Amino acid sequence: MGDDEIIATWTERLLREAPDLPPERARRFVYELYFTAQRALDKKGWEADFEREE
Repeated sequence: MGDDEIIATWTERLLREAPDLPPERARRFVYELYFTAQRALDKKGWEADFEREE
């Protein structure tokens, strides 16, 4: 499942829970949350790699 599919799936889930939320706003929220979480996981991995190399 690619990023677009993941974002679409979670946007649909969010809209089911908050049907009054405009779809574009829901998609933007999911997009920002997804990529912020991805960067955090990447940073954690880079830090772990750095610690192992020292």
